[in-house]
Amino acid sequence: MTGHTAAESQVASDYGVRPGSTLRAAYQRACDPECFLPDGQLTDALNVEFDRFRETFDQSMRIDGRCRRAASWSLQQAERYLALVDAADAEAGSALVRRSTLACAPLGIVQGNWLQWLSSPGGAEDPIRLRLLALYASDLGVGRPRASRGTAYLSMLRTLGHAEHAAPVAALALDERIADTGFHLPAVLLTAGRRPDDFVAEIVGADLCLRAVGLLPALSVVQKLVTQAADWNSLNASTARGQDTPTALNQSLAAAEALAADGPELALGVARGFHWAFEVLRVWNEATHAELAAALNPAFEMAELLRFRAREAMIYHHDFRMGDRSLAHWLAEARTNPAPLMAKLATSRLIRPGDSAHSPLLTSLISERGPMFRIFSPGDLAVIRRWIDGTPISSSDTAPAPPGEPLAPPDLSTLDAGAIGATAGTGPADLREAYHLLLRRTGTVAVHRYAHAYVHGWLARAGHDMDANTCPLPDRWPASGLHEWLIDQHDRHAAGFDESEAGPLPSRDALVDSTVQLAPLTLIDGSWLQGFTDAELATSEVGFSLFDTYWDELGNGEPRLNHPLIYRQVLAEMAAEPPPTDSVEFTRWPRFRDASFELPVYWLSIGRFPRTFLPEVLGLNLAMELSGVGGSYRRARIALKAHGFDTRFVDIHNTIDNIATGHSAWAARAIDTFMSALPDTTDAGLRRATWDRVRAGYRSLDPPDSRAARRAQRRAMRRFSRD
Repeated sequence: MTGHTAAESQVASDYGVRPGSTLRAAYQRACDPECFLPDGQLTDALNVEFDRFRETFDQSMRIDGRCRRAASWSLQQAERYLALVDAADAEAGSALVRRSTLACAPLGIVQGNWLQWLSSPGGAEDPIRLRLLALYASDLGVGRPRASRGTAYLSMLRTLGHAEHAAPVAALALDERIADTGFHLPAVLLTAGRRPDDFVAEIVGADLCLRAVGLLPALSVVQKLVTQAADWNSLNASTARGQDTPTALNQSLAAAEALAADGPELALGVARGFHWAFEVLRVWNEATHAELAAALNPAFEMAELLRFRAREAMIYHHDFRMGDRSLAHWLAEARTNPAPLMAKLATSRLIRPGDSAHSPLLTSLISERGPMFRIFSPGDLAVIRRWIDGTPISSSDTAPAPPGEPLAPPDLSTLDAGAIGATAGTGPADLREAYHLLLRRTGTVAVHRYAHAYVHGWLARAGHDMDANTCPLPDRWPASGLHEWLIDQHDRHAAGFDESEAGPLPSRDALVDSTVQLAPLTLIDGSWLQGFTDAELATSEVGFSLFDTYWDELGNGEPRLNHPLIYRQVLAEMAAEPPPTDSVEFTRWPRFRDASFELPVYWLSIGRFPRTFLPEVLGLNLAMELSGVGGSYRRARIALKAHGFDTRFVDIHNTIDNIATGHSAWAARAIDTFMSALPDTTDAGLRRATWDRVRAGYRSLDPPDSRAARRAQRRAMRRFSRD
């Protein structure tokens, strides 16, 4: 759907919708990997939105019945669009392809992204969240860069030549060819996705609706006319991705049913989310179909072009007369009613009706010596040519407009920075409370600021008195990459193990105590990478392996492989069973020492800022993945086995973290990819400064504990707490 129809303009006038509206702003903000939507009024606004269609909401309908209804509707709508294709000539077909592709872009390019925050350190052991993470990983094409469903949509836009504003995804909101209504469903879903604890049921229900619909009906136009333009399996949200995997529809349905079984309130939320998504989709689809039908008439696109361009053109045409007034006056009128100008142009010397090749408007006026050289884009010229070559417009013709019924936009004004700043709340009183609050993706402004300041403080400590001898990483990033360095470190770990193998093992009590003190850290395994669940990072050349690592830490969606759950099994063998990780009781468990929360709070804090602290996260990730391979994991295995405890936790890490094809290798390659993209000769200082940040991140896993380093940490935290 390109632009804003006359009918839509009337609705815009009624409801205050404008390009750059709250829908577009919400879409842009929710696409930010570090999007922070604090506790407050936004929850109320989203609840009102999800209740928009309560009059038609049949709470008693079974979820499988809703799926069948959505699938049947989708097939019927696809037939309606294909009827438009049958009525179109070649040029009209091109217009239909362009419009349908752009109309579906805001939704298609973020398919599944609303699931990106449903996993969290506090819910790392929840089987339903693990199912949803598996579904999301499938959408992303986990393990490969640029392999997501959204990337497939972007590829189609590029193939068809319509991707001017499609990367990064947030820029799509700047594309004036797309109507505000196209952002309604994805903006609300992405925004709700940034409040996962409040709206998990609605998100799951809406996701299931879109899986049941499958390929958006309007895209049947593109599939029919430009079959080779896209990976249609990826664009169909219901399909499986990969061999021997369940379909996305079945995965979503299983998650929805499991969630609904947890209680009537969640069951209601799933049904409410499904119903809301289906109704918004239906209203948007009607407007889209009506506009595509209207676009079969060449005059429709010409009228739209004039409405779009009239304002900027007015100031240049005061001296050009058309009839009894200047072209500037005609253009002023065309901003709301282009029909009179179109009729005047059709009878002017600028146009030869039916013959665009010899019309001065498209020959001498736009030539390199003409007064309108490069004024029109190639797309504009195609619209004008199609109009001129079509049936000439008479003075009685009007610019056609479809009867679409766009919805009033939801009130998402609480996303404004002022509203966010007004609800600061209070920060954590101590490390234990900070740990508990940071297990959630969201929280108060004060908690968010605390996390930011804590990271700065910890990194100041890690960077204190750092030189070539205090950080294992080389002083400068080697242009050949980190592979040889990685092998050297592995050899050192092995040598250290050989030297210590003959030494005494820790006592049973000491082993149990150390295992217990590591629980606050190990039960949030991978939390430093939680920010890389964000779709734009998780599919990037640097970030895809970090998401893959996070995915592995949580067991690839399988509870039996989930690292926190495996660690809990070891704790149970030791008769040390702390409360659930996301409970207040966990942080107050008397067997934990306060110091056991220092590093975990750092992990939880830095995981919230994957872009701000990208170099440091890359360094920390390498340090973490390499820390036990070849040495301490082997030593831990001997100790566990000697005292009769299961060794599976250390065994699995000693294999998946390996330096050849495992997490350590992935971590090093991510750094090499990141560093190699930085300028070398033009700004060597940037590369050096960035590498120093990577090294500080590496050192932050085990920062110096001197008084001076601790003072640097406190000073930095105080400074950034004030900012």
